[in-house]
Amino acid sequence: MKNILLACSAGMSTSLLVTKMEEAAKTKGLDVTIWAVSQDKATKDMEKADVLLIGPQMRFLKKKFAKVAEEVGIPLEVIDSMAYGRLDGESVLNRAMELIETY
Repeated sequence: MKNILLACSAGMSTSLLVTKMEEAAKTKGLDVTIWAVSQDKATKDMEKADVLLIGPQMRFLKKKFAKVAEEVGIPLEVIDSMAYGRLDGESVLNRAMELIETY
């Protein structure tokens, strides 16, 4: 089981992306838990995650999250803005799995 955390300003804009990622994971037969939270809750939820993906509109917070991600031992990346805008759940899921496997 892999745990993928997405963070955005209010936790709402990524919820559609989470749904698309879950559909892609089901198609691929992957055992994952994917959830989205607001930036305020992300730091706490990182303890339960294997990777943190940040919404493109929050890239300015990457340094803040990077310190915590390093402490808990998880990779962190800003979601590709094209994939985010297209709600391309499969490519975002693939990238999350790559980050988990290579970290």
